[in-house]
Amino acid sequence: MPNLIYKEDVYKIIGICMEVHNQLGRGFNEAVYADALEIEFVQNEMIYAREIKYTINYKGNILPHYYKADFIINDSVVLEIKAISSLTDSHIKQTLNYLAASKLKLGLLINFGEDSLKYKRIIL
Repeated sequence: MPNLIYKEDVYKIIGICMEVHNQLGRGFNEAVYADALEIEFVQNEMIYAREIKYTINYKGNILPHYYKADFIINDSVVLEIKAISSLTDSHIKQTLNYLAASKLKLGLLINFGEDSLKYKRIIL
């Protein structure tokens, strides 16, 4: 098995997400899950930032539109959360765009909208 980058961080993040999903279940909007995650990150002494904006540079010009990542964990992992019936390729592409804009290597795409928590590990 190849070495996984940020293995311990990812294990802890997914465990926190599972706790939130176990407590709330499915059916809430993303903001509710984000609020609950923030409480868990504080209680678990995780270093995080919420709703970080990343500008897009086009030929030396900063575009008026930007990407906003749900969470950045330990200055190394983009955490993108969803509360939908199922993840699609467009959600993976969105997370890849966040990784490109942030210059980070690893993204976690988490879906709270299904009966059991679903997640994808995305590497740029």
